[in-house]
Amino acid sequence: MQYVSTRATSASASRNPETFSTILLGGLAPDGGLFMPATYPQVTNDELTAWRKLSYAELAYEILRKFATDIPDADLKALTAKTYTPEVYRNAREGESAADITPLRTLEDENGRKLILQALSNGPTLAFKDMAMQLLGNLFEYALAKNDDELNIFGATSGDTGSAAEYAMRGKRGVRVFMLSPNEKMSAFQTAQMFSLQDPNIFNIAVEGVFDDCQDMVKAVSNDLSFKARHKIGTVNSINWARVVAQVVYYFRGYLAATTGNEQKVSFTVPSGNFGNICAGHIARMMGLPIHKLVVATNENDVLDEFFRTGVYRVRKSAETYHTSSPSMDISKASNFERFVYDLVGQDSERTAALFRKVDTHGGFDLSGGPGSDGDEFARVGEYGFASGKSTHADRLDTIRMAFDDYGITVDTHTADGIKVAREHIEAGVPMIVLETALAAKFNETILEAIGVDAERPAGFEDLELLPQKFVLMRPNVDEMKTFIAAHTGL
Repeated sequence: MQYVSTRATSASASRNPETFSTILLGGLAPDGGLFMPATYPQVTNDELTAWRKLSYAELAYEILRKFATDIPDADLKALTAKTYTPEVYRNAREGESAADITPLRTLEDENGRKLILQALSNGPTLAFKDMAMQLLGNLFEYALAKNDDELNIFGATSGDTGSAAEYAMRGKRGVRVFMLSPNEKMSAFQTAQMFSLQDPNIFNIAVEGVFDDCQDMVKAVSNDLSFKARHKIGTVNSINWARVVAQVVYYFRGYLAATTGNEQKVSFTVPSGNFGNICAGHIARMMGLPIHKLVVATNENDVLDEFFRTGVYRVRKSAETYHTSSPSMDISKASNFERFVYDLVGQDSERTAALFRKVDTHGGFDLSGGPGSDGDEFARVGEYGFASGKSTHADRLDTIRMAFDDYGITVDTHTADGIKVAREHIEAGVPMIVLETALAAKFNETILEAIGVDAERPAGFEDLELLPQKFVLMRPNVDEMKTFIAAHTGL
């Protein structure tokens, strides 16, 4: 399996195909694009049938080996077996089995309309990011040890990626983590989860701004190729291909667990900010997984919902980005969206490069086909199964209350966005699976507002906010950020 950049041109530094291992430790391609497989591997009907009998770790191995063809099978099987264990994903709800890793729970089943919740938040940081990040930590350590090398991870988080990355990388040989987060924009639980880590290889940087300011700095540093090479900079943000492909696994798992035969289809609703989670669903569908619809659920920061309704991708400025009660989705520039646009325009990398240059110069592009637009590909969105919807704070409160009263569970704010939008798109005869993106304990402020009681916390998280916190506060200044990184890499 070889990989190409979404922006590769005749003059591009990343026009030549790369292998999985060469792109594993990096983020952006040298030309500023994102890596994609040169062709999507296909899954046969016989494979789907055989995979119904596998454990999660075994399924992860079967899917990943289609993408990581340069890692020996025995090594890859050992890595997935080490990653996906009941001990790592032990925070399952009462009545659900940790051995299932991503257990399903039926919420509604009436008149052929079936709504299912897939738990992805049973890992060490109680968020779906653990599903991929735990594997990334083991992959990084494996790759670095083979080459006696080291890596400095530079990333940005709106709440959950940071803690998942730090918990996956703490104590890993040869790895340091520099993680940016928007100052005072995360929940108290999210902040404490990150800032309470005292490990010497973890550096938390609170940025005076919003998530997009953090993400822009990560891209700026990644685009400085000499600095990136000198300081051995890699990324764990959702632009990292290995992280996206690790997320493909749970779409297959959800489908196989919710169906009894390969002729059946399911739909997925995915709370989405940076488009990484649902991008994995798009990849699974392109591989041949029988997905009917992929429904994008946004909060008030509805850049993606606007595109999937109108064909216009209009990035918001920092001042136009709302701070909401589902803060991990407070994103107005969806990094992984470029991967879908690349497919939408026929994998035309020069066209993709031009469109995303226009994002930088004009704040977006228009594929609606209307007068003065940049193209008419929006008409093809339905071929890829995409639909969308949005949710507000009032909607979240109503959905959390409804889930508590009717389903007997407490869901977090982002999952509430997903359930609200899923119920608007569910169809008879096609199970709708909502991806649970975090446990409610991470957003207790809103849970209290909605139902008047604290969200239950898994064992070990009782006094998290009382722990000492270690972080530095910085302005959104790329040069100052580079100086800080250089001072702490020792390179």
